[in-house]
Amino acid sequence: MKTRDRLCVLFLVLFFVGPALAADAKVTRYCRFQMGDLVAYGVVEGDKITQIEGDPFAPWKKTPKTYTLGEVKLLVPCQPTQVFALAGNYKSHLKDKELDPKFQIVQPFYKTVSCLTPNGADIVIPKGTNEVHYEAEMVVVISKRCKNVAEDRALDYVLGVTCGNDVSARDWQKSDVQWWRAKGSDTFGPCGPFIVSGVNYDDLKLVGRLNGKVVQETRTRDMIHNVAKQVSAISQQVTLNAGDIIFTGTAGETSAIKPGDVFEVEIENVGILKNGVTAAK
Repeated sequence: MKTRDRLCVLFLVLFFVGPALAADAKVTRYCRFQMGDLVAYGVVEGDKITQIEGDPFAPWKKTPKTYTLGEVKLLVPCQPTQVFALAGNYKSHLKDKELDPKFQIVQPFYKTVSCLTPNGADIVIPKGTNEVHYEAEMVVVISKRCKNVAEDRALDYVLGVTCGNDVSARDWQKSDVQWWRAKGSDTFGPCGPFIVSGVNYDDLKLVGRLNGKVVQETRTRDMIHNVAKQVSAISQQVTLNAGDIIFTGTAGETSAIKPGDVFEVEIENVGILKNGVTAAK
């Protein structure tokens, strides 16, 4: 077969078979929920949750038990042992300056596990801070134990992604030696509502809305370090466990939130994370 004929065959295969393969790509939406005393994982299809045996981090199967989204309480979608977040992973957040050499490598910091809060719960502004900002982000969920993983294999260790808000007390962030309270105070890590696998994590539309107004908008392809690079780089130094999560950085400028506000993070094909804001009593 001549080269020209081979190219024609390849074109026909891609034209007719490619869309079918794309349609067959398995997109799965997981949630973790509470129904009365029951806490379980489920697979979400439309507004229906099918409870699964076990969890998404090991072989699982559907049970006959189903619920609607409206009758359950959605929880933080996984239970990580570690929470990482990236600093300076979008040039737009760095105000498009020439990239500082320190941001040419993956720069994670720790958030506390106790900062995580689910969809629908309030972000509580603690006493002593006067400038708390939103940060709409995509969050990566690790699927299995991960150590010294090469970049070209790193996606094998990703279960999926969810929506996150890296809430940040800017005054504490500037004044403190460490970011432990600026980034890790209780409720400073809204996360959810679903974990979605089977989508292109490196090209999803990400939107942040404050009281219904779009205040952040980007695509994850604009990240300086893509998902595989983040997972690989972190795993060189720290063993990642199933359920661990990585907040992948925020884009553009952020501003303050105050009691009475509502902030939403929406990610294409993933869902909407929505949280109100209150003040500590």
